[in-house]
Amino acid sequence: MKFFVDTADLAEIRDLADSGLVDGVTTNPSLIAKSGRNMLDVIAEICDVVPGPVSAEVTATEHADMMAEAEVLAAIAPNVAIKVPLTPDGLKTCKALRDRDIMVNVTLCFSSAQAVLAAKADASFISPFVGRLDDIGLRGLDLIEDIVEIFSQHDAFETEVLVASIRGPAHVVESAMAGAHVATLPPGVLRQLYQHPLTDKGLAAFLKDWKATGQSILEQANERKNAAE
Repeated sequence: MKFFVDTADLAEIRDLADSGLVDGVTTNPSLIAKSGRNMLDVIAEICDVVPGPVSAEVTATEHADMMAEAEVLAAIAPNVAIKVPLTPDGLKTCKALRDRDIMVNVTLCFSSAQAVLAAKADASFISPFVGRLDDIGLRGLDLIEDIVEIFSQHDAFETEVLVASIRGPAHVVESAMAGAHVATLPPGVLRQLYQHPLTDKGLAAFLKDWKATGQSILEQANERKNAAE
């Protein structure tokens, strides 16, 4: 499973990219607005940091205007994925862009039927929102399981399932078990994946025992180096 980080915060992206765990980035107008910066500048900087797909969302709602905005965004870098909403105009734009071999992420998916339409439009990614479904009393992971199953039955569908609106580690693990291709995580959730109380407890015990020996790996290395000279 690939991990995308869901943020427009360059400091967070750089820090997480250094870990080698980030395969791409997703942004949206809300995340860009939080950054308080020029959208084109932000996308360009992110593309310089992360070589994988970087989703940049159009803000227009009609096909012609979406295409005009997509032209601008796609020109920023070859790894930009144009993000469009799952609407008739959004899918029309998706098909037109894919015919030109431009990556497209179809967002705001809340049903399997919508996912099938995105696959028919040759979307590079479909983004079902699990957390928002959970918020209204449904089980968002049911949608992921259904979409993965449907796509597996049709070889012509090459669209990757990109799980969005992830709220915690459980969403990530269950999405991976369901066979989703990508999870896009807020930075805080990605960092939560590291955490387990037994890891902390075990590390503390190892460090305590090592400190009691009074030894230092670097000091021993220097001593061996000096002796060899």
